[in-house]
Amino acid sequence: MSAPGKAKLHRFTRQAPAIGLFGILLILTGQAMYIAAIVLSLLRIPLFLPTGAGKVVAAILWWSGLPTSLGLLLLVFDLLLLLPRKRQRYDRRLEPSGSNPTRLTIALTAFNDEQSIGTSVRDFLSHPLVVRVIVVDNNSSDRTAELAAEAGAQVVVETNPGYGACVYRCLTELLHQAGTDYVVLCEGDMTFRARDLEKLVTFALHADIVNGTRIVEQLRDYSTQLSTFMYYGNFFVGKLLEIKHLGRGTFTDVGTTYKLLRRDILPELLPWLNPAVNLEFNAHFMDRALSAGYLIVECPITFQARAGVSKGGNVSNSRALRVGTRMIFGLLTDWRFAPGLSHAPVAISHNVGDGRT
Repeated sequence: MSAPGKAKLHRFTRQAPAIGLFGILLILTGQAMYIAAIVLSLLRIPLFLPTGAGKVVAAILWWSGLPTSLGLLLLVFDLLLLLPRKRQRYDRRLEPSGSNPTRLTIALTAFNDEQSIGTSVRDFLSHPLVVRVIVVDNNSSDRTAELAAEAGAQVVVETNPGYGACVYRCLTELLHQAGTDYVVLCEGDMTFRARDLEKLVTFALHADIVNGTRIVEQLRDYSTQLSTFMYYGNFFVGKLLEIKHLGRGTFTDVGTTYKLLRRDILPELLPWLNPAVNLEFNAHFMDRALSAGYLIVECPITFQARAGVSKGGNVSNSRALRVGTRMIFGLLTDWRFAPGLSHAPVAISHNVGDGRT
């Protein structure tokens, strides 16, 4: 990429093959077969399984070596032969020019968040870097929109249901905020705090997108909605994203909404995002941005217990598993089978500097 924020959309067709990602999944498949064979072997006697079960166990054990071996070969091939060339192709901003942003526009997603939205808006508006807060209300049935407006936010109602539609509308609104070269996407449930803006801003000149990561244990409240299963599952999917885009960066959190972005990348990036992708939209966003050639840097942020009831993918471990599975499937298929548009550009206005509020 020749200059910050100047990635071209044709990079989607020139992305290096994710050989290491498929290698990892083959290894996991082989190990799952191996564990299944061991479990079946242990259950043979107490379940009085027929003697032929031993042959089945032996066959599964033998065949488990095939995907494991093939996966190891693919992973080693990607790491030793392809990675050195991949790293040379990707942008590095070790010595950035310019100065850190001093004016930010914040967009908060909200859905039935009347218990938190007013406090969240006031928290961000009180920060010296913030010039305005936009709340995108995704058809709330409570007083979310009213309380957000009372707290000083500009309220926009997104009538299309779904988390992806709400985040996409936030990004679309941020596109039109003249006077703020950097913009911030976040949630209005009080899981994130305005004071972490100072951390995100520190990395602003090193990336097109600064993605907050909740993976640092010392920065997490004891009573967040993330269970141990969700915590490590999120980390696992982050590592799959990292392997898919080997050499592009280090990624540990694909579920956080808290992001700082260069506003000038949005005209090119938005048409390649699919608002029909629902709770897995953040993984979709990161994957598509990396495919487009944009530079993402992670920044540790604090993660608090939310106010009110969670409505997202962390309602339960079973729901989180379904969302995580869809994330992995999306990463493997480049979101070809996501609902709605996944490859053709979505029609939006590119009137970046119109100053709309």
